[in-house]
Amino acid sequence: MAHIYLASPHMSEEGYEQKYVKEAFDTNWIAPLGKNVNEFEKELASYVGAKDGAALCTGSAAIHLALKAAGVKEGDIVFCQDLTFSATVNPVIYEKAVPVFIDSDYETWNMSAEALERAFEKYPDVKAVMPVHLYGLPANMDRIMEICKKHGVPVIEDAAESLGSYYHGQHTGTFGDYGIFSFNGNKIITTSGGGMLVCNLEEEKAKERTAKVRFWATQAREPARHYEHKEIGYNYRMSNIVAGIGRGQLKVLDQRIGQKKYIFDYYREHLKDCEGLSFMPVHTDERANCWLSVIQLADNCGVRPLDVMIALEKGDIESRPVWKPMHLQPVFKNYDYIDNGNVGAVLFRRGVCLPSDTKMTDEDLERICGIIRGLWK
Repeated sequence: MAHIYLASPHMSEEGYEQKYVKEAFDTNWIAPLGKNVNEFEKELASYVGAKDGAALCTGSAAIHLALKAAGVKEGDIVFCQDLTFSATVNPVIYEKAVPVFIDSDYETWNMSAEALERAFEKYPDVKAVMPVHLYGLPANMDRIMEICKKHGVPVIEDAAESLGSYYHGQHTGTFGDYGIFSFNGNKIITTSGGGMLVCNLEEEKAKERTAKVRFWATQAREPARHYEHKEIGYNYRMSNIVAGIGRGQLKVLDQRIGQKKYIFDYYREHLKDCEGLSFMPVHTDERANCWLSVIQLADNCGVRPLDVMIALEKGDIESRPVWKPMHLQPVFKNYDYIDNGNVGAVLFRRGVCLPSDTKMTDEDLERICGIIRGLWK
């Protein structure tokens, strides 16, 4: 039987990606920039409804430059979602700022608005807030934005996992001042690597900020005949080849979202009789892209997350735990954590990310569900 991946790249059957990459080769615009980069920025920003975008080499680079654009400097406090991947937080450390971790809630699995309010009471002088849309699930952006606007603090949305998700009719990544998307190999669309920063300020200011981001991302070279540098820059720009892949992938994004939703619904239907097994919260007034389908196992159900992962592994099927919260990571042990009942730690302890590869067949899905159901017999 074939190996089943958790989430692997899925190029379009129509060959859109090859068309744009071939064009780059034919015109010799391989690197560093070119038409594909410019058009990918416009097309992605238009798709999500952002004012402007800057295509970068990784999502982490996008977070880093969003922090700089928001004015975060050494010693500044940044409120970060606790339940996330470390790539959300690492750029805070790059700038020698101070992360404070905010627990999640069970309704969204994302940053708790109640914990955020308490965090502002403890730390009123905050430079930025970074909620995450975990596994494609939209955070409670109405309350988070209300709180942050009250305190006059910019918001940077980590939408790395949620491209195509809606919250109350609006794309995730477009509520805050800045939004971040990732095109890593396991994301809903991929450019093999790469990321995008979008800016949602009023149009003229958005253009200024994204221009500054592009300037930093190309080694902060001043417009002089010789190489002149007044600021520290970075080699963060996306290449024209990578952007060509992204343009092709963007054409099938809605199709991929439909496939991810189908996978999630299949699991819900075929695992509904497994006592103590529940699913991540998907709400009717939102559209989650269901990047990964994630289950929770009650402590008393007799089956542990590790049991599921080992059983699938024996069947040559990938799965993985839920992200381990940041305040439990040894590298971040000295930073403060605003608790909301330790929700993130509970979700980590009880959770399993099931295979969500868009190339899976119904036979593959039944094979997965059969192994999982077998643990309840």
